[in-house]
Amino acid sequence: MRRRSLAFALLVSLVPAGALAQPPPPPPAQPAVTAPVVISHVDAVYPASAIPTAQHVDVVLAVTVDADGNVSRVDVLESGGAAVDEAAKTAVRQWRFRPATKGGQPIASRIKVPFHFAPLAPPQEITPKPQAEPVVPGNVVGQGVTGPSPESLGGTTPPAAPPTPVPPAPPPAAPPSPPPAVENVEVHGRTAPPLQGASDFRIRIEELKDIPRANASDVLKLAPGIMLQNEGGEGHAEQVFLRGFDAREGQDLELTVGGVPINEAGNLHGNGYADTHFIIPELIQGLRVLEGPFDTRQGNFAVAGSADYELGLEKRGLTAKYTQGSYGTQRALLTWGPKDESTHTFAAAEIYKTSGYGENRDAQRATAYGQYEGKLGEHGSWRVTAQGYTTNYHSAGVIREDDYDAHRIGFFDTYDPRQGGDSSRYSIAADVESKTGDTLLGQQVFVIDRSMRLLEDFTGFLLDVQTPLQQPHDQRGDLIDLSVNEQTIGARGFARWETRALDQRQELELGYFARGDHSTGTQYRDAAATGVPYHEDTNLDSKLGDIGMYADANLRPLKWLAVRGGVHADLLTYDVLNNCAVQSVAHPSETNPPGDASCLSQQDFGYYREPVQEATTSGIAVMPRGTVIAGPFEGFNLTASGGQAVRSLDPIDITQDAAAPFARVTSGEGGAMYAGGTRDVRLVARSIFFETKVNQDLIFDELVGRNVLTGATTRTGWVGAVRATGTFWDESANATLVKATYDATGLLFPYVPDVVLRSDTAFFHDLPWTVLRSKMRGRLSLGVTYVGPRPLPYGQRSDDIFTVDGSASLAWKMFELSVASTNLLDSRYKLGEYNYVSDFHTQPQPTLVPMREFTAGPPRMVFVSLSATLGGS
Repeated sequence: MRRRSLAFALLVSLVPAGALAQPPPPPPAQPAVTAPVVISHVDAVYPASAIPTAQHVDVVLAVTVDADGNVSRVDVLESGGAAVDEAAKTAVRQWRFRPATKGGQPIASRIKVPFHFAPLAPPQEITPKPQAEPVVPGNVVGQGVTGPSPESLGGTTPPAAPPTPVPPAPPPAAPPSPPPAVENVEVHGRTAPPLQGASDFRIRIEELKDIPRANASDVLKLAPGIMLQNEGGEGHAEQVFLRGFDAREGQDLELTVGGVPINEAGNLHGNGYADTHFIIPELIQGLRVLEGPFDTRQGNFAVAGSADYELGLEKRGLTAKYTQGSYGTQRALLTWGPKDESTHTFAAAEIYKTSGYGENRDAQRATAYGQYEGKLGEHGSWRVTAQGYTTNYHSAGVIREDDYDAHRIGFFDTYDPRQGGDSSRYSIAADVESKTGDTLLGQQVFVIDRSMRLLEDFTGFLLDVQTPLQQPHDQRGDLIDLSVNEQTIGARGFARWETRALDQRQELELGYFARGDHSTGTQYRDAAATGVPYHEDTNLDSKLGDIGMYADANLRPLKWLAVRGGVHADLLTYDVLNNCAVQSVAHPSETNPPGDASCLSQQDFGYYREPVQEATTSGIAVMPRGTVIAGPFEGFNLTASGGQAVRSLDPIDITQDAAAPFARVTSGEGGAMYAGGTRDVRLVARSIFFETKVNQDLIFDELVGRNVLTGATTRTGWVGAVRATGTFWDESANATLVKATYDATGLLFPYVPDVVLRSDTAFFHDLPWTVLRSKMRGRLSLGVTYVGPRPLPYGQRSDDIFTVDGSASLAWKMFELSVASTNLLDSRYKLGEYNYVSDFHTQPQPTLVPMREFTAGPPRMVFVSLSATLGGS
């Protein structure tokens, strides 16, 4: 029974409030606030590294207990050293409480939990002191709350120590005095929606933060099956592959930061384009990745799934960090977190520049980010967030494999040094969350201004063929010159009502989402010799609307059975003005031919018309989704999820009054989850089988430089993931196997990997020496990625990819020194591979047959960082 209680307590501490377990019925209403009571606990273990010192050590933790009795946050108030601090934190994270109450209703609270570590031989369990007191750091208010009694700490007294000589222990603490009257208990934060099956990954960054990551997109690789590549340069959004989907730059993956959308509706480069480079990696506190359309809260673009970044700053005080590394890379970062405020109150600014590896890969950027979180009444909080980001960069583009093999061009070289672009993003958002009675209310508003310019050349000199109506000309080049400007305004909100029935907590949530976008986009072809545009491919002015609503239920008919789900409905509207609607005439006038003009003002036989065309349309999508969770049974949960999603239409494809032909997605999965471990190891493991069908998919087209519509596809596969955390190490490993095929032919879907393996490992510990009576702490981190060969058009296969990234750091007092290396083994690999016709004028007579092209993966790069923190923890 003890192991069963331990596994159950650990499981609920690793998932969101209300996800897998519910608290006992609340006590009768009373005017006073009652303290949380421990109903199951795990003892701390004396760290092996500290045994030789044979010291008695005290640690005091501030433990946040949410309204379900789960430990949602742990802070060190009085440190006994990094090793024993971590041992105490590891233990208390696995505790389970009867939550504090006010007026008979469960509320969040924060208490002090002291631990006393006494070295024994052999080491044995350490008993926490039986008292707990409220703390008042920042946004927590409390007075006179007494903690758990000795009987509440598991119901029995700890076993006596073996008869081994030990250093004398300090006298036992006096019993606590009678508690004074309780005034109030509050904790600010955000409630997470309940778990939506085995593919709902709530990722704690924690000790894995030191693994080298170039940008915020790299953090996505902590979720199973995600592979990234980028042919467009450091300021271009990463191309995302997930579970057999080529999501390009976010078209099939709904991306948000704190609930604010990142995907750009109507972006000419790709409807749903999502650039995460404005997020400073050090501010990423957590990440929720839901692989599949299984949550009614997911909206447009959640075809393969969704990902939401949660921002916060754990390191309080003022921190200055400077990085210098390979290829002229320099980065300066300032962060500020007021010591007495929550981790969600912070400010940060970053400036970065690099010359880039090889040719034409220089980049520079600047970012500023600020957020403030405050309290709202007795049970609420509010946040205001603002950010600004701008960048300018160059890119090398693709290389033909035959040119590289013949030494006509280098591996890291470029055909066209004009490739690259610039980008910016400015936004402000505000949200509130409060609880009134048995209803939790949330509301958010946001405004975003976005712009980008992109120059890319995938085919060289292939498309500008001479036509009879044009003036004589040579091939002028295929360089795409794209510009996009977009303004977004939107809001979302919800009301979550809870009650008790069948002796279990039941929930019902109603919510809405509203978003309006005004997007302008142009695409030209620039001449290679002069850089002057000679042809206008596209010129769109789009007004897009998306208003949706959902109803979601979280029902528990039995203690071991949860049923979650509901329905999501969206109305999407389009008003698109095509300023270059006519580019060819079947029967031109013989006396007035159109000549070289791109946007024609004549119809057949020379009749006049305006070169513009406006089209409006709309469509409603209704998407049911649901999940069933059975368990826990000795730490195991069995899950089954199913749902439907849609991908909105690219504005360039709409037709007047024709119902918007959404791409419809149907997905299902079954999985098993385990959460448990030992006294000093936390373990979460998952195994998932899935299938996804898309009635109208997208595939990359090199002629236009973006994804275009193709036929129906099916994806089947398996995902395995493990996260294990000990007192001095943290390991996250996952594997994804998937087969993606066309329904009509059974052929493999191009470009998507069918095998993705990833491991992230971190070791951290106090070092065995001190400087000026202060201990030093060391860290070692390693990230390993393997991507199997990918299918390419015309029956080809790409090479596989194997990379290793690593870092080492040393912290002492306010200072930290770290060394990081990407591609540690310096393997020469092709990050992106293609197979199509191209002509870069490297041969007298181009073959005009499909040829392998690739983008070069970066070589080994080394970066050294030094940081200092003033006035923080």
